[in-house]
Amino acid sequence: MKKIKVIVVGCGNMGSSHARAYNKLEEFELCGIVDARKEAVDAFNQSVNGNYKHFSDFDTALNEVKPDAVAICTYPDTHEALATKALEFGCHVFVEKPISSTVEGARRVAECAKKNNKKVVVGYILRHHPSWKKFIEVSKSLGKPLVMRMNLNQQSSERTWATHKNLLNALTPIVDCGVHYIDVMCQMTEAKPVRVSGISARLSNEIGEDKRNYGQLQVEFEDGSIGWYEAGWGPMMSTNAFFVKDVIGPKGCASICADKASSDKSSDNIDSHTKTEKIRLHHSELDSDGKFANADEWIDNADEPTHDELCAREQLYLYNAIVNDSDLTQHIQDAVNSLAIALAADESAKTGKTVYL
Repeated sequence: MKKIKVIVVGCGNMGSSHARAYNKLEEFELCGIVDARKEAVDAFNQSVNGNYKHFSDFDTALNEVKPDAVAICTYPDTHEALATKALEFGCHVFVEKPISSTVEGARRVAECAKKNNKKVVVGYILRHHPSWKKFIEVSKSLGKPLVMRMNLNQQSSERTWATHKNLLNALTPIVDCGVHYIDVMCQMTEAKPVRVSGISARLSNEIGEDKRNYGQLQVEFEDGSIGWYEAGWGPMMSTNAFFVKDVIGPKGCASICADKASSDKSSDNIDSHTKTEKIRLHHSELDSDGKFANADEWIDNADEPTHDELCAREQLYLYNAIVNDSDLTQHIQDAVNSLAIALAADESAKTGKTVYL
């Protein structure tokens, strides 16, 4: 088995999760972690009983380790520069979503990967979740057009609120979180987006006057399908209906019913962001008496990976792409496309005008 030498850049929540995946996977050799905070790497080493080398400088790590791959788990406005540097150094790249903080930057990463003949996997974790794959599959049985309703509001405090405030320096919640669910909508409809609108609000004096920690977007697709997404961060956010994952079509509707995840509304519980537990499938067909012809179906999701297990599946996807020379052109294009839709919603929120794509 060819072991892939990898370094992780960023040792926060996501960086630690991916480093734990590399620590367990025999396909990879974790050769170091880059982070300005040595204490973060020390804490990670203690948590896994490891002794992974700490680097404070990315260039030093590249030149000393000469890795096969780099996992970029930093704030979004650093993704493009780190990814292109790694690709030009000759490394394959895993980069957390979004691929960049701008569409142009995302395209530059895609072009750099193509020029250097290297693989780039973007951290769309839901693409590796069997239950979300099933949710998308079921949605395609509901007819067209589809109405897709999704949100992820996070009531945060202490360290998590501090992280959210730092994220706001790069992107709004409807971009940072929204790319996941826009990607899901695009998979459900398999249609081109045609127009996007957005609204947003500033709900805290702890963030800059130009920052918005709450937002909604609406997107219309070429086939008549429409999608809605809502996201907010902060100590003021409501925990009522914070986790809505719903798709409606002429033939019925499908809803993720994550009762246990919904009972734990803490933003620190990352597992709750991907849990599905079960899907309720409702059929719209009526009988001759005008009653529903079929009872609702409950689809139990037995294969429910934890957040860390999902990170491991993402890394195995990267590994297989490297060793089998898989074509990831469409994967990267999908990441660019979902980012373009999310940023269009952000533009609409700022200007008050619908953006036509």
